[in-house]
Order: sequence, then C-alpha cells, then structure tokens
Amino acid sequence: MTQDICHDFARASAGTRFEDLPAAAVESARNSVLDTVGVTLAASGLEPAVRNFVDVVTECGGRRESTVLGFGDRLPAPLAALANGAMAHCLDFDDQTPWGAHAASSIVPAAFAVAERIGGVSGRKMLAAVAVGQDLFARLRCNVGWRKDWNLSTSVGIFSAAVAASHVLGLDARQTAHALGIASMQSSGTMELIFGTGSDLRGMYAGFTAQGAVLGALLAQRGITGIDTLFEGRAGIFNTYYGGHYDRAAMLHGLGTDYLGAGTLYKAWPAVGNVHTYLHATLVLMKEHRLANDDIEQVLVSVGDFQKIMSSPLEQRRAPATLVDAKFSLPFCVGLALARGRVKVSDFSAATLKDPQVLAAAAKVLPVDDSRFDWNTTLPDGRVEIVTRDGRHLVRVGDKVPGSAEAPMTWDDLAEKFRDCAGAATVPVAAERVERALQLARDFEHLEDVSELFRTLA
Repeated sequence: MTQDICHDFARASAGTRFEDLPAAAVESARNSVLDTVGVTLAASGLEPAVRNFVDVVTECGGRRESTVLGFGDRLPAPLAALANGAMAHCLDFDDQTPWGAHAASSIVPAAFAVAERIGGVSGRKMLAAVAVGQDLFARLRCNVGWRKDWNLSTSVGIFSAAVAASHVLGLDARQTAHALGIASMQSSGTMELIFGTGSDLRGMYAGFTAQGAVLGALLAQRGITGIDTLFEGRAGIFNTYYGGHYDRAAMLHGLGTDYLGAGTLYKAWPAVGNVHTYLHATLVLMKEHRLANDDIEQVLVSVGDFQKIMSSPLEQRRAPATLVDAKFSLPFCVGLALARGRVKVSDFSAATLKDPQVLAAAAKVLPVDDSRFDWNTTLPDGRVEIVTRDGRHLVRVGDKVPGSAEAPMTWDDLAEKFRDCAGAATVPVAAERVERALQLARDFEHLEDVSELFRTLA
C-alpha cells in the first residue's frame, strides 16, 4: 500500500459521470430515490416518535435551505438531512443490499439536502451521486470482517452518504477524501441498538449518518482537512473496527466501472429484511391450503443466529411494546401475517400492538434453533412449518421472496408502494401530486433541478 484506499474511493466518486454509469446502476439509483422519498413520507405519519424528533430538529431553526418531507418545514441542509434520514429508516421499509444493511436511507436524504441548498442540481447529477454512494456501501459492506458488532448501516453508511453529498457539491478527489475523513467522526453505532428492545434509535439511526455526511462535505468544501490514512492507518477504520480483516483487492475490483448498487433490493413489507422470507412462506402456505388463523395450532420457524435474536426473549418479542420492536420481531411479524393474511404498511400501528387477534397469533409462533439458517453473507431463506388443528404439518421454505433478486419489484410495484406511503404521510399527499411526483421520478434524468420533486410533495 502506498496510499490509503480512501483516496481511491474519492477519485472514483469525483470522476464518475452519469454517462459512464451502466443502465442497471441508473435504474437502481432512480428506484432508490423514489422508494426512499416514499417511505420517508409514510414515516412522518405512522411512527409516533417522529413528531418529537422533528420538533426538536425544527426548533434549532436556521436558514431555510432544504425540505423536511411530510412536514413541509425548511431547515439548514444538515438539519434537514438529520430529520429526513431519521424518517427514512423509521419503518424498516427502505431498500437494502442483497447481503442486508441499508444504504439509501443515509444517501438520499444527504444528497437531496445538499442539492436543495445549492439549487440547480440536475437529475443526472443526483443519480450519479446516489450510484457512487450505493457502490461504495456495497464495497465496504461485503469486504470487512464483520462479526455483527458494528452496525454496518451507520459505520460504513456514513462514507457512502459522504461521497454522494460530495458528488452533488462537485468536490474534487482531494476534497472528497477530506469529506470522508471528516465524516468518520460519525462512523459509529453498534449492533446493540438493533438487538435491544424499547429504543426508538433503531429506526432513526440514518438521520445521524445523513447529517454527518452533509457536514463532512460542506466542511471539506470550505477547506477543512480530513484523515489521509482514514481506513488503513494504524488506528484506521479497518484496524480499529474490523480487527484488520478486510479485502482491499475486492474493494478496488471494478471501482469506477462496476457500480455495485445495481443489486439493490426493495422491500414489499415494512419489517426487517431477515423476516421477509418467513412472511412469504407463511402467506403462501395460508393461500395454497386456504387456511385461516383459526385453523392453525402452531407455527414452527427455524432460526439461525440472527433470527434467534429476533425471537428472544420470546414473550417480549411476541408482544412488543413499540412499533420499532414489532418490525424486528419474528414471532410478531409472522403472527401479524397469520391474523390478517397480509402485511401492509398500515398494519403496523399502535392499535395493532394491542390487537388481541394478532397477539394470540404471535403466541402460536415457536422458534426452533437450526444453525443452517445462520446469517453469514446473504440473507438466508427461512423455513416455516404450520401445524394445523386437524393434525397436518405444512412446510415451506421462503424462497423467491417478493423484492428479492429472484422476484424483484418492478417500477409499477414501487409506484404502488409509493402511493400507499404518500397516503400515510402526516399530511396525506393529494393524488394528483403523487402522480406528478411519480412522473418526475420516472423521468428523473431529464430534470434540470431535482428540488422540483420535493416541491411537488411539500
């Protein structure tokens, strides 16, 4: 090594042009813009903790630069990124990589906050910024020695959002490297915020990375310097966070030509990604065998290391106290599918947490330890066994899950999801403005100023 890898990342980011992007990377960036904006709007109306969070951020005031989605306030760019980022992951409905973890909930709020601050940012510029952010996220996500200790969505997400914000600002390679170093001050957050219960932080963490990314890029633009040996130095990110276990060659392979965000996945259901395979298996079994909740005696779900955390302590997971906990609970999510025969964004509400039918259904769900379902790299398919009251044992593995690489969501699917989300905003968006926003997103690369999308929804 003659130079820290942060400079390779910075050169690739600064050197990317829209014309260089593969069609699949453009499509993923466009999809992520639409999807992230939609789930942010939904969070403004569906997550009770959001109001207090946004109130505190709004009370800080300042220059009216960038829009807070759902509420319509305009705040300084770092504060708008903080508010929108907090909402973007709140419902656990945002996109994810095929290996888990979430990139766009940090990238999109940061990039839009900067774009609105400076104005006149084209759709092509924004799509290139999102694409470079998604690419860096995947390169870091897959090639560090992760032990489920640091929360990758924040500890590496800050860097993906920082290169996106830097790209929007038009920073050169040296400035982008400085932005990465400055942003590292917000590279933090352990998996305990995911594993623990009763906290709102698991839903809101992306706000802090989005804000840190905006500050990093703006400070670098003003000449503040970062850390030249950010990732590979003696006490750099890789040595300090990941015990020196990282694959440099893999991180650099195809950098600047292969944009790995092209594999981004979009969620059909508002819950942690690991539970989707179980939801799919449950819903398919119920449909194929024409089962109602009353027909079911018990549901056995095979769990590996990560799913075991989603299921314990069992009684607490069966009856979660908060919506954030509900979306991370395997027994509760399966119970919701059993009780309602569906899972929609509106099904996660304060009333649902106390619904006796849902709670009774969740009490039927029993985790069964099975190391074959450990989460190593890709999200494992889950196994569900439904035991009926008449003695049948119906088994299915949740493969080809809606929203997975095997059954990806189409643009029409994402558009319908966006309509549902916009209708759930704290101030529901009028139908004609929703359709206008969808058209703007579909033709995003032709926009002269991406702020038009937020103005349409404000």
